[in-house]
Amino acid sequence: PTTNEKRQTTNHHRPTTNEKRPTTNDQRPTTNEKRETRNDQRPTTNEKRETRNEYNDQRPTRNEKRSTKLIIGGNIGKNKLTPNEDAWMDYEKCFLSLHPYVDYFVVNVSSPNTPGLRELQEKEALRKIFSVLQLQNSKLKNQKPLLLKISPDLTNEQLDDVIDLAQEINLDGLVATNTTLDRSSLGTDSQLTSEKIGAGGLSGLPAKKRSTEIVQYIHNKTNGTLPVIASGGIFTAEDAKQKLEAGATLLQVWTGFVYEGPAIVKNICNALN
Repeated sequence: PTTNEKRQTTNHHRPTTNEKRPTTNDQRPTTNEKRETRNDQRPTTNEKRETRNEYNDQRPTRNEKRSTKLIIGGNIGKNKLTPNEDAWMDYEKCFLSLHPYVDYFVVNVSSPNTPGLRELQEKEALRKIFSVLQLQNSKLKNQKPLLLKISPDLTNEQLDDVIDLAQEINLDGLVATNTTLDRSSLGTDSQLTSEKIGAGGLSGLPAKKRSTEIVQYIHNKTNGTLPVIASGGIFTAEDAKQKLEAGATLLQVWTGFVYEGPAIVKNICNALN
């Protein structure tokens, strides 16, 4: 074929630009069709929530499936920015969220690191918090013990108020004690170091003496009817024995766990046995 015949043959088989476009556009979905398809495939907010709720329903709670004999406590407190008059809301929210997963609750109103928190140790402030928690607890199938964690810096008069309230509202127990602001038991070098670090609670040996005194005070004042979990300066079996002899029902280790390591519990139990 001549060059002209080739060109005619090639052009005859090749579709024009206009012929190409209708085919492409016919196959391409419109913007509205895309949106409808996308929206059909995307779950709605309600569907997402239902899926999330189904997941939460399927998760075994601590009451349904226990894989350990360890006792797990929930230590709850208020947020730093929450005003004290609204603190009960924070405690209520923490209580309801953790309830399925712990064995008991400790209401912490004694941390010295949260500004103004210790003001909640006043009798009426405590009454408000515990009235809310006890009401919520009574509505639940598996009710959990409620304990109060107190400061080692309370005076005996303040301790009397706490004990009176605990007996009045049938509190399940006290945790004695939290960390201390008192620096008098520190040596000179430690006091200087502490001043450089700034304000905050001391744990371990500086809290040992006063926490033991408070455990004994509560035990004597209540004739041993109010359970006390002792905490503060427990490193050895001898430390543990002192707390038990003072009237403690259970023991907690904090700083001792850091210095002695995870074996501290087994070592103390073996030595006491």
